[in-house]
Amino acid sequence: MVDGAGIIVCLDQGQRLSNQVVQKRAILLGVLALAALLYSCAKSPSANVRGDAAHPTPVRFYTVAEETAKRRVQAVGSLFALEESILSSQVEGRVSQVLADVGDTVKEEQALIMLDPQELQFEVDRQRGLVHQVRAQLGVGPNDPPPTDPKKIASVQRAEADLFDADHKYGRAQQMFKDHLISQQQLDEAASRYQSAQASYNVALQEVDRLKALLVSSQASEQLAEKKLRDATIRAPFPGAIKTRNVHPGEYLRVQSPVMVLVRMDRLRARLAVPERWAGWVRDGAPVDLQVEAFPGETFHGKVSRINPSVSQDSRTFEAEALLVNLDGRLKPGFFVQASIPSAKEEKTIFLPERAVNYRYGVYKVFLVSGNRVSERQIRPAGQTEDERGRRFEVAEGLKPGDRVAVAISGDLHDGATVEEKSEAGTPALK
Repeated sequence: MVDGAGIIVCLDQGQRLSNQVVQKRAILLGVLALAALLYSCAKSPSANVRGDAAHPTPVRFYTVAEETAKRRVQAVGSLFALEESILSSQVEGRVSQVLADVGDTVKEEQALIMLDPQELQFEVDRQRGLVHQVRAQLGVGPNDPPPTDPKKIASVQRAEADLFDADHKYGRAQQMFKDHLISQQQLDEAASRYQSAQASYNVALQEVDRLKALLVSSQASEQLAEKKLRDATIRAPFPGAIKTRNVHPGEYLRVQSPVMVLVRMDRLRARLAVPERWAGWVRDGAPVDLQVEAFPGETFHGKVSRINPSVSQDSRTFEAEALLVNLDGRLKPGFFVQASIPSAKEEKTIFLPERAVNYRYGVYKVFLVSGNRVSERQIRPAGQTEDERGRRFEVAEGLKPGDRVAVAISGDLHDGATVEEKSEAGTPALK
């Protein structure tokens, strides 16, 4: 007699056997499919065997020829601001307002920092009072020029009148003394009064000169006080952007305390390290094409403005500076730049299409055609260029005019491969 638990155990074992059979069948089907795939691959022609006599690789031929190339001077460097100024305080005072911060673009004469002007205003008022006092002593108005004739000054006119009176009295006293009408003492008193009046007149003239000099000094002091009051507002000396800010409201500034660094970016300087062999080919005013990593594929233009007359003994380069316009502010000081400067130098050289040059493991090579086979040839490129013919390699060593180079249309070339010249769809074979 079989109970319910036994029935369940038998069913479970049967299910396991069924699953094992299914798994074995799936494995067998997979093995058969893999064998069929390998058999089909073995029967089909492989791309790896292309290049033998039965399956020549389709290629295009390029016959090497010399070309006359106009050389361009290649240099690297960095961008610098046209001007970079450390702004400082010209007066002492407490900072009341900071009107610009790092990254802000400012205009020329725009207010950046304001100091408390109260104490400076007091000094302006004091100097103005002194000027008004001197003008009053000279008898001129606030806007009148200093007097040119001192005899028109009231104090001088009074001293002149006293001198005239003393002169006449002294003359009469002399006549009366001759007529024995006055004593010697009275004559001496008249002479003394005349000399005193003469001295007073001279002092009055000298006082006018002193007051005129004092007026000039007082006006200068007034203007200096007004300038200091204006200097309480620190302004931008040129249009640019704030690079750093060193102060905060409430700080007390001393004279020449640095407050901000302002950079001018509407024009930039590109300082380039040019190899010394190009010293005779770089000229002032030459156009410069510049590229930066921030904007790949885009070219910026400038002109050579300065050339350093000396060559660095360490790097064997000399510095050339180019100016470029940057009104939109896209370029930033500090950018690394690659520059190309046209020159009048011409040389015979060899160029190959970029497709004809193979690069692997640090080695540049091409495939030379001999009959219907190719052989590897290592070359040393002198650089790359791009013109109306596309991107091309300049070859410094490894090829000579007349050599024939193979360029694969499809597949890969290898040393000793058999090739067949063909044209790509719609394109004639290279010659």
